[in-house]
Amino acid sequence: MNDTISDGKTSTDTICAIATAPGGALGIVRISGPQAIACADRLFTPSQGHKALSERKASTVTFGTISDPASGEIVDEVLVSLFRAPHSYTCEDSVEISCHGSRYILQRTVELLIAEGCRQAGPGEFTRRAFLNGRIDLSQAEAVADVIASETAAAHRMAVSQMRGTFSRRLSQLRERLLHLTSLMELELDFSDHEELEFADRSQLMSVAREIESSISRLASTFRLGNALKRGVPVAIIGATNAGKSTLLNALVGEDRAIVSDVHGTTRDVIEDTVNIEGITFRFIDTAGIRETSDTVESMGIEKTFEKLRQADIVVWLVDATSPDTAPGLAGRILPAAAGKTLIVAFNKADLAPSFIPALPDGFPDAAHVITISARQGTGLDALRRLFVASVDTSAAAGSDVIVSNLRHYEALRRALTAIRRVITGLNDGLPTDLVSEDLHDVLSALADITGGEITTPEVLGNIFSRFCIGK
Repeated sequence: MNDTISDGKTSTDTICAIATAPGGALGIVRISGPQAIACADRLFTPSQGHKALSERKASTVTFGTISDPASGEIVDEVLVSLFRAPHSYTCEDSVEISCHGSRYILQRTVELLIAEGCRQAGPGEFTRRAFLNGRIDLSQAEAVADVIASETAAAHRMAVSQMRGTFSRRLSQLRERLLHLTSLMELELDFSDHEELEFADRSQLMSVAREIESSISRLASTFRLGNALKRGVPVAIIGATNAGKSTLLNALVGEDRAIVSDVHGTTRDVIEDTVNIEGITFRFIDTAGIRETSDTVESMGIEKTFEKLRQADIVVWLVDATSPDTAPGLAGRILPAAAGKTLIVAFNKADLAPSFIPALPDGFPDAAHVITISARQGTGLDALRRLFVASVDTSAAAGSDVIVSNLRHYEALRRALTAIRRVITGLNDGLPTDLVSEDLHDVLSALADITGGEITTPEVLGNIFSRFCIGK
């Protein structure tokens, strides 16, 4: 594995960084590398009766002070945790200094460490070293960032499962089966001059290939759910002008995010906000009202409405219950764009039309949900929220302890799926062993991309770890 980190820096440097957000009661400065203990020792004075860090056992915590070696000025009283290679997060000698959370204390400690020979760590460099040193694979490294960014219980569970290697173990099982197939076919190639020898029974190969295809397909099918749980399920609120879309958005998020007015065409841009409902994040999008208009700015807003509609998983078509005849007139534009999505036709302003009986107009899909609400009074909103939750299809993850939420992983799985299907076709068509074997190698390569088994270029790693925070 190439040990270049970035910009000519290498994994043999000793790095340091602030690992906590400044301003809290406590802060942590992390150090990792061959000189981590020595650099910390030059700043750290243990309390009376304690040994220097270099003389202490691993996995111990020592109380003392951090001081400026040049002036003797005490920076702070601290606790220092000591980890010796390979039993640390990075598999290197590591030190963590727990101090008070003052910006000055944290920054001053880092400045003193740099003066003693450390280098400021780059984004994600500690986790990157854990990967380069073989402690975790690339999918686990990416899960660390997902754990930090998780905002819901569902997103956190997915990230922790991946960080602990559940996904990696599943891929390892697939890889072992693929390697067995590949080895049998390679044997045939080695003895290709003996045509009567066949080490791999074609019916057995086909059976195993179909099982592998099914496993990869199941993993790939979880991505839509995983991506929704990770980033939020997009819900587009659409309809004619003055149907109450902005009022509904405000009611769902619990604050006045959108301007509410009786004037038609008030909303001219997209307004978004997120709400957690039963552990699932929903990303609500209030859009410009749809109508014929000569106003250039309003027309641009309506175009953006249809752009967001196409991107949404759930479409809430808000219809004014006091004038429901507007719905059929917009159907020709909305229904094609909403095809394949969860469509909820919500008749709003029910408080102003108490005798209104909700029904789908002719030509609407039978699968569409119909509900009557009053966004202004809050009537029917609980039932609407239940529809949102019920619309999140969890069947793809049924019986599976792995849910794919990373786009890079999904794309690699799709490549693997395409390649294993070529293997199946090749076996069906009786293609020569060398061609089928080549497709098997493509499956292995695609799966290896997920865990980093064949990644050697600093550019690829740099792109992944650049999204991490400093200190992690």
